[in-house]
Amino acid sequence: MKKLVVAAVGGTMAGFLLTAQLTGPLIAQEAARTKSTYEQLDLFGDIFERIRSAYVEEVDEEELIHSAINGMLTSLDPHSSYLPPEDFDSMQVQTRGEFGGLGIEVTQENGFVKVVSPIDDTPADEAGVESGDFITKVDGESTLGMTLDEAVALMRGPIGSEIVITVVREGTEEPFDITIVRDTIKIKATRARVEGDSVVLRITSFTDQTYSNLESELAKKVDEAGGLDQVNGFVVDLRNNPGGLLNQAILVSDAFLEEGEIVSTRGRNSQDSDRINATPGDLAKGKPVVVLINGGSASASEIVAGALQDHRRAVIIGTRSFGKGSVQTIMPLQGDGAMRLTTARYYTPSGRSIQALGVSPDILVEQRPKAPDSLSEGEENGRQQRFESDLRGSLSNDSLSDDEKKQLEEERKAQEQAAKLRDEDSQLAYALDVLKGLSVLASDN
Repeated sequence: MKKLVVAAVGGTMAGFLLTAQLTGPLIAQEAARTKSTYEQLDLFGDIFERIRSAYVEEVDEEELIHSAINGMLTSLDPHSSYLPPEDFDSMQVQTRGEFGGLGIEVTQENGFVKVVSPIDDTPADEAGVESGDFITKVDGESTLGMTLDEAVALMRGPIGSEIVITVVREGTEEPFDITIVRDTIKIKATRARVEGDSVVLRITSFTDQTYSNLESELAKKVDEAGGLDQVNGFVVDLRNNPGGLLNQAILVSDAFLEEGEIVSTRGRNSQDSDRINATPGDLAKGKPVVVLINGGSASASEIVAGALQDHRRAVIIGTRSFGKGSVQTIMPLQGDGAMRLTTARYYTPSGRSIQALGVSPDILVEQRPKAPDSLSEGEENGRQQRFESDLRGSLSNDSLSDDEKKQLEEERKAQEQAAKLRDEDSQLAYALDVLKGLSVLASDN
């Protein structure tokens, strides 16, 4: 018994010595790291004090600190930044769907401001700003070296005032100026229309209004088409949609899914990770869905496209999306400001990250340039088309009733309208053709 006790005490002592040997260096390393951090903070304080007292001009101390904070955040990634009180207020207004400005979503690339996408029916859109444009100057002042927030602040101004931006565009040899008049930007997040037998849902951004707009517009256009039985499917147009609120992207995805994962987010710590699943109820009632994307489709748009693609609920048509696969959390700070911090990456239901890769369409369709207006109706390749019915004295068709002839004429008009759309918007026309093909297959089964 005594031997057992001794053995036990010896084991405890050995364990204590082993623990002490292991934890000793760890504690020392942590202490050294803490000391180094405090030394760096002392260095920051020393530099701040020297700038405040010795810089050639008097400095605004608060502005200096804000710049230092913003520099720290922007060094992490292009989407983390400091939001002073006025910018924080502006951001909250934007997510409600109404704000003042030009109407463009921007990011930063190679030191310049890059347009992710212009927002539909805004001054920037009407002035001809395009996704992928680089804004190199604002009213003659170079944006090179500016932070994104500084460049955005430069583009802000009173409603009705004029601004000139200098743009570099791929395929254009020289930079050129675009003059824009600032205005109040009112965004209807979702608009819908009927094209033939299809309903086209154009989602311009993900604000507080997006899902409610989608639900009401979809129902309205289905009624206009004569009921769901008369609709062959839906096109969800996410082209040049820069994203927005994550919860709205989840609701829009859920609108077309009955079950399964929509998106998962994974942060640095397990408590920052989440997995969101769809709830029963498909607004389209199983009808075919086509989603349109392009290089201006970012963030929340990519969540919707990725979820519907992975569940094989939609055919994705267009070109590769922007590739922003990170989640930003807005954290209010003292002094009424806030910081936008990247806290997680998001993943599609199949577990793929979109970051830097984007969503690849199932069918790659480049947008064709609009056809020249020189061709008149009935012309093809500059030659006037002639048909049997144009020939003098040609025989009439006696196999069709008047009603059948009328129906055939209506079908031809619809085909002409579709052909016209191919010249105006080849990607949308392709999407409508795919929907028609899918509906024909469904009716045969």
